[in-house]
Order: sequence, then C-alpha cells, then structure tokens
Amino acid sequence: MKILLFGKDGQVGWELQRSLAALGELISLSSSSQEWCADFTNPEGIAQTIRSIAPDVIVNAAAYTAVDKAETEPALARIINSQTPGILAHEAKNLDAWLIHYSTDYVFDGSGEQAWQETDLTKPLSVYGASKLAGEDAIRATYCKHLIFRTSWVYAARGSNFAKTMLRLAQERDALSVIDDQIGAPTGAELLADVTAHAITTATQRPEISGLYHLTAQGNTSWYDYAKFVIDFANQAGVNIKVAAENIKPVSTDQFPTTAKRPHNSRLNSTKLQDSFNLKLPHWQTGVIRMLTEYLEK
Repeated sequence: MKILLFGKDGQVGWELQRSLAALGELISLSSSSQEWCADFTNPEGIAQTIRSIAPDVIVNAAAYTAVDKAETEPALARIINSQTPGILAHEAKNLDAWLIHYSTDYVFDGSGEQAWQETDLTKPLSVYGASKLAGEDAIRATYCKHLIFRTSWVYAARGSNFAKTMLRLAQERDALSVIDDQIGAPTGAELLADVTAHAITTATQRPEISGLYHLTAQGNTSWYDYAKFVIDFANQAGVNIKVAAENIKPVSTDQFPTTAKRPHNSRLNSTKLQDSFNLKLPHWQTGVIRMLTEYLEK
C-alpha cells in the first residue's frame, strides 16, 4: 500500500507519520517540501503531485486553522480548506484511491447541549467553519472513496497547547480566568492518528464504510474544568504552582471577545465511528494525563 500524507509538520500530521508507517510505503510532505508540490495554495501543483506518486491512500492533515485570521482572509481559507481538498478528491476518484480528510465541530452553530451527530444540520458561525464545511461538500461531490473525520479541541504533546499554556500561567500568576461556557472533548493528535491507521486498514477491506464520522475522545468538559484538571494534576505531580485553586475563576465567552465566533457546544457523538470500526474510544482525561506525564518528565 502506498500512502501519501499532506501536512506532515502539523499536530496530527506529525503523529500520522508514526501511525501510518506500519501500513506500507509512506510519502510524507509539508508545504515546504521540495521534490513534490505540497502547497495547498497551488491546487494544480497538488494535482500533479498526486498523479506522479499515484498513491493508494491520500491522507490530508493540511488545513488553514487560523480561525480569527480567516475572517479577513476568506479567499485563502477557501482555497486551502475547500478548493484543494476538492482536487484531492477528484484525483483520488481517478486513481480509485482512498481519501482521508479531517474536519471540525465548527461546521455547527454550537447551539443546544446534545452531542452533534453526523446527520445534524450544519450552520457554521465563522469563515473557518464555512470553509471546512465546503471542503466536506467538495469531497462528497466527487463520490470518491473517503473517510471524513470531524474532530474538536485537538492537542498534541509536540508544540504548544492549551494545557501547557495553563501550566505556564499557573506558575506565573496569582489568578486565572478561564472560559466555562464552551463545552467539548480534548482530543489528542495521537488518538486521531491511531484511529486513522485502524480505519484505513478496515476501509480497504470494506469499501462500503466510506463516509463521514465524528471522532473525539469520550466525555466532555469546559475550558475552565479542563484547566483545573491540568493544574490539579501538576500540583499532585509536585510542580510548583503559584495560583491558588480558589483564584481560578470561571468566566463567560463574552469576557474574551474574538474576531470569529466560537461554538458553545462542541460535543460530537462518536457512536457511529465506534460501531462501524469496532472501537472503544478512551475518555478525554486518559490522553491528557499521558501527554502531561510525558511533558512533566522532560
């Protein structure tokens, strides 16, 4: 099996290099790759790369993810998140290859308190969310074999993330204010990569499984409770925390205004994925503990 991975230097792409390597020949590209075009602002160059490599599976971990900046760069967000994924799908169809693509809870308006299902009505609040939804639509329109995984609140051990930021601030400040009216499931890039590898193996044997799936860790939390969990864990691990527990205050989203609107309800129902791929996804705390343990041992 020949696998072509775009976006190898991102959070998910970095983990995918590990998880996909065991499945066959893996060609991993970043936007700055020299031998092959992997620049998503150049759709025709991307198409030529796919035609030249002729992979059995295309995995797209590349995306425009600057949510606020997208409000002033809508054309660029659309090219990277919609137009070029559509090209990937067209080329995958011509090759009879699989396309694996990642999307987001931002395709929903964040209303209510129920976990979103794949069949629920989409209504993005931002340019970013609209561009990702358009990417999903462009892929489906080609009728190529595909797996689209919607996820949310992604973090990775490599690079910066919310948990590391909270730890740093907790060691520097006497008080913290954290949003408590946005709810979701922190989901590790490692989990996404491992599920992707399993899903590819399953899908190549069962092509009828092609489609859209929600993929997050189980359970849910607010950013406030997530921060408290991280700081409590660090305290118990002997980290010198400056802020007292009573000085970590919950606040509403409107206390931290942003250019793009964020959904309040980012819960995603992953039942379809677990049933289709015979998986049991771990609770969000499991991955966060593993990531914190690794980080604090350095």
